[in-house]
Amino acid sequence: MKNIWICILGGMLMVFASCKDKTDTPGTVQEEATKPAVYQEAYRPQYHFTPAEKWMNDPNGLVYNEGLYHLFYQYYPGDIVWGPMHWGHAVSKDLVFWEHRPIALFPDNNGYIFSGSAVVDIDNTSGLGTDGQTPLVAIFTYHDSNKEKAGGTDYQTQGIAYSTDNGEIWVKYPGNPVLPNKDGIKDFRDPKVFWHEGSQNWILVLVAGDHARFYRSPNLLEWEYMSEFGRDKGAHGGVWECPDLFPLKVEGSGEEKWVLIISINPGAPNGGSGTQYFIGNFNGSEFTSRQKDTRWLDWGTDNYAGVTYNNVPDDARIFIGWMSNWAYANETPTEKWRSAMTVPRKLSLRQFGDTISLVNYPLESLATILKPEGAKSIEIAPGDPEIIPNADYNQSEVRFNTVSRDFTLTFSNDREEELVLTVDGKGKEVLLNRSASGKTDFQEDFGKEVIRMPIPNLPEGTVEVRLLLDASSVEVFINGGQYVMTAQLFPNAPYTTLKVENTGTDPLELDGFEISAAESIW
Repeated sequence: MKNIWICILGGMLMVFASCKDKTDTPGTVQEEATKPAVYQEAYRPQYHFTPAEKWMNDPNGLVYNEGLYHLFYQYYPGDIVWGPMHWGHAVSKDLVFWEHRPIALFPDNNGYIFSGSAVVDIDNTSGLGTDGQTPLVAIFTYHDSNKEKAGGTDYQTQGIAYSTDNGEIWVKYPGNPVLPNKDGIKDFRDPKVFWHEGSQNWILVLVAGDHARFYRSPNLLEWEYMSEFGRDKGAHGGVWECPDLFPLKVEGSGEEKWVLIISINPGAPNGGSGTQYFIGNFNGSEFTSRQKDTRWLDWGTDNYAGVTYNNVPDDARIFIGWMSNWAYANETPTEKWRSAMTVPRKLSLRQFGDTISLVNYPLESLATILKPEGAKSIEIAPGDPEIIPNADYNQSEVRFNTVSRDFTLTFSNDREEELVLTVDGKGKEVLLNRSASGKTDFQEDFGKEVIRMPIPNLPEGTVEVRLLLDASSVEVFINGGQYVMTAQLFPNAPYTTLKVENTGTDPLELDGFEISAAESIW
């Protein structure tokens, strides 16, 4: 295995290669953060988080503390393809503008640093805080590649690290791993930890191949197994990953339910990676659900491994996902960096008829970078499309309200590239066609299949349609986030035309139609 050492001396960038794992020295910062200029590379998002350079995947350790939202993430500083995993780090005061920080966690003799979570140990139950300091504690999976190559099955364990300066310097716990892999489970990873007030314990949920396991601890150091969930529930087309468990109240009722998020790869409804969810109850030791159907947080191809923030002041449940898909994540046509995160979204539970659904929708703070042109009403007769020019749809928001369920939106540029969104009322589905959206030949299946999202419970009457486009992605939110789809795309020039077609028999009315330019967050 080869690692890359990066040093900055007197303005010179020096890169050194090493053939063995790099072990961090507790209490020191080993790499200078790279503060990017305005991102100008081809396909570079302008208002979604991306690393300044190199490879990124799963969001990790989402936690709020002392005025900062921390975003850690799977990171390989040696290349733009997956490699020995580190934890990259960025912070934000508003979940819109981000500041890059030095790498937080490096591989060590226990292995690579895979996905996990972080908590604020307010009462210092771990004893890792000193002199009245409140520690941040990161819980992550160690992946021992040497054991894996030797044919072992116990190569994934759980370790912790702590910081007493709000995430600037991290120290590995000398007693790692705190949760060994006694049963020799091959996929034993991605711990999400939170404090459970009812049982007065820390709860840890991780995935074990095709199901989730639950543990408890009074101090984050010693863990006791409690229960499992999911062997006979949900989708099982691939390995389960990146669990998250949290309570939410059903809007308008006050009834509290627990939500378990599970990512799966492969096995998503449109191929490759995806994220399912379960609604049920958690009593401090077991999660149960009567849910019989498989439910998806996002029907698009490119929202994976998403998790939520711990310790948010108003108990809001804020979600960020990795905007990619393992079917082609290593092959997307970027050169300096690879992949982005979704916009942060608020999760909530909402009743639609007899069904309680998990809704996800952009945070209100996103409005700070949106510059609306002014809303208007548009009426379109069947067979008479409306053509709406705009300088750059690929850094914009488009939104409107309508009662129609039969229309098509086509974004295009002068290179005859186009992205087509179709709402099919008769078929009760939304279709996203990126087959001619731009560069698609980097992977044989990227543009072949139309991305489909069924909308069986969409209520009658007016619904909102909202699209966020940013260089190499589109996020679609129907009816305030009841139905969501996220997809990457790689146009070779900005889309400058929107054609709206009425595919029904009655006039198509778009109320409050508005285009907003999005400012760069960099």
